[in-house]
Amino acid sequence: MVIKSETIDEIDSAKEKKDLKILEAVFFVSGRFLTMQDLISLSDLNPVIIKDLIEKLKEKYDKSDSAIEIIEKGGSWKMDVRGEYSYIINKLATGSAEFSKAEQETLAIIAFKQPIKQSVLIKIRGNKAYDHVKKFADLGLIRKKKVGRTNELNLSEEFYDYFNITEGEGNPLKQVEEDE
Repeated sequence: MVIKSETIDEIDSAKEKKDLKILEAVFFVSGRFLTMQDLISLSDLNPVIIKDLIEKLKEKYDKSDSAIEIIEKGGSWKMDVRGEYSYIINKLATGSAEFSKAEQETLAIIAFKQPIKQSVLIKIRGNKAYDHVKKFADLGLIRKKKVGRTNELNLSEEFYDYFNITEGEGNPLKQVEEDE
């Protein structure tokens, strides 16, 4: 059996299409910034191939005038909705699947009053807020800094990435009030 160069090209093209779909699925499901190491372990692809595929995904979304884009930040990548469409996502994303109503309220207070002492937050929200703060810190949504016998709580950069808010926009809750 003789393998022609066209056959090899077809095989290479099919392999690349499959790899592109694998990488696209990884980005879609993760919903967060992924380092090269994350991408390698999740896709089982070579880093050189991954870099090439990321560029192809960027081109694909740009060419098709898609609402989706691949964002790069500090050597990590994420699939996200383009900024001009984030208002739609913010209306849809109630967080009910990930955060209970009580957790949402606790996070809203932190966002609105930051920096806020944890002791003050506990007085406002009750002892359950300790669990909420732990969850938010574990997810990287807030920063805790020891101040005396309590912690000072602030939103982290990951909070802004997670909710697709630009950090310089001021108070994230003001935008919600203006949109309603």
